[in-house]
Amino acid sequence: MIVKRLMDRYAMSETGAKGFLSAVLWTFLCNLGLMVPVFLTMGIISTLDERLSTGTETKDLMPVAIVLSLVVLALIFILHYMQYKAMYLTTFREGAARRISLAESLRRLPMSWYEQKDLSDLTNTLIMDSAEIERMFSHYVSVGYASFLSITVIGIMMLLFNWRMGIAILWVFPAALLTTFSSKAFQNQHTREYFAKSRRVTATIQESIDKVRDIRAFSGEKVCLDRLREQSDDAIRSHIHSELATSSLISASQAFIRLGLATAALEGTILLVRGQISLLFFIGFMFAAARIYDPINIVLQNIAATFNTQVRIERLKAIRDTPRQVGTTDFHPEGYDLKFSHVSYAYQSDQKKTVLKDVSFTARQGQVTALVGASGSGKSTIARLAARFYDISSGTITLGGTNIQTVDPETLLTSYSIVFQDVVLFNDTIMENIRLGRHGATDEEVLAAAKAACCDDFVSKLPDGYQTVIGENGARLSGGERQRISIARALLKNAPVVLLDEATASLDVENESQVQAAISRLTQDKTVIVIAHRMRTIENADHVIVLDQGRIVEEGTPQELLRAGGRFAHMAELQNMSSAWEIRS
Repeated sequence: MIVKRLMDRYAMSETGAKGFLSAVLWTFLCNLGLMVPVFLTMGIISTLDERLSTGTETKDLMPVAIVLSLVVLALIFILHYMQYKAMYLTTFREGAARRISLAESLRRLPMSWYEQKDLSDLTNTLIMDSAEIERMFSHYVSVGYASFLSITVIGIMMLLFNWRMGIAILWVFPAALLTTFSSKAFQNQHTREYFAKSRRVTATIQESIDKVRDIRAFSGEKVCLDRLREQSDDAIRSHIHSELATSSLISASQAFIRLGLATAALEGTILLVRGQISLLFFIGFMFAAARIYDPINIVLQNIAATFNTQVRIERLKAIRDTPRQVGTTDFHPEGYDLKFSHVSYAYQSDQKKTVLKDVSFTARQGQVTALVGASGSGKSTIARLAARFYDISSGTITLGGTNIQTVDPETLLTSYSIVFQDVVLFNDTIMENIRLGRHGATDEEVLAAAKAACCDDFVSKLPDGYQTVIGENGARLSGGERQRISIARALLKNAPVVLLDEATASLDVENESQVQAAISRLTQDKTVIVIAHRMRTIENADHVIVLDQGRIVEEGTPQELLRAGGRFAHMAELQNMSSAWEIRS
């Protein structure tokens, strides 16, 4: 039961929760172990006092005291060694497991979830929050729990020895706890505000770096810096308020502790004067009081730290608890016809705005199905739904007769080769960027795909050819060159379903013709969906679907739609007119 509650409260694994309990136990034993020297000293002083008062020999007392002291030191060393192993090593292993668990959760989330998240916020959660939680658990949280147990046990012992002295020493603890816990909501509010403002600063910095070319092109440096300075000042003020909220309440709680020492000394003096306790008992109790206030201080400080940790844990749990895309890995479709049946879709962030409305069509294997329409008509959304990057709101999508909602997304995607308009490349060689299409492909297979995508022309001009490192997201390449690498990936994968979202948008006319020919040769007997604005890109399509505001308004062959004189014919006419435009001075 305790393990399960820890797992839920702190987003721990079962192993991590058990390790946390072990760390609390060993820290608790360490705290008790540090009380042993106090009791040992009291025992030695008491024996010495008794022997001196009776005139008994005391020479044999020193060797015994030395031996006992060495034994106590050895015990304390062993306890601290076991505490270190349980606290730090377990926490670091749990930190690694937490990061892997987060990565697994992120791997299973739909792409629509990422589109609602700020990249800097997600990065902070994965890196900063994980690191801070690890630090809190390795230094504070388990220590706080153990200190609370130590105070309870030692407090009970004090009350049993002398309840009046025990109350005089311990009354401060519940008062300090009440003060600290009553401020939890106040502290959490300031902490959340600071996190939000800090993330805004990070987002602005990241955006400025990503868009530095546009900022310089439009002389926006001053505006950008002024905004960053304002946000940074706001975040600093919020951080100061957050720290003051925590530290002021901790200071108020610690004031109770200092008052506790005074009441303990006062009550002890009264009892000593009345002869109800001995001087040695009074001194020993004051020693114990000074010792018990250390774990009380630790508890108060660590409670505040735990409040901050809880805010970070809530952010991690929000990722962990987001519904994942699941499905069977046993996927054996009967062919690769892709069928949409009464499909509707609305983004999760705005359920009132439906992007697709009752869309039905079939993209048949061995044919090219083209999606055309104005920007925002739903073309790219259809491609993402077909690959299960998004999950539909209603209706069904089947591939080879199998509902894709029942198939594990990673298993499903083994049947897809995809080229999106926004190309993503890695800071690696051209060879490895293309090999991403099919891990384990030979160099010869990679080169064949690259040649089919017309990559040879520009790669041959690079200093290291296909071994040239192209920079972050292909920074050293032009838009058309980056897109050809992306097409080469899809050709290398050679999957039965091909999705091309404006795949030739960044190519010049000559290269577009060459790539179109390569795509035509290598997509035979496949299910191909093409999204394009250029009419020449889809003039040889087998089936054209015209979309408008999320609905299918026309469909048929290009020739049939041109003869019909509808929306498709109008789009073709406008594009022919635009091709004749020229700029005159």
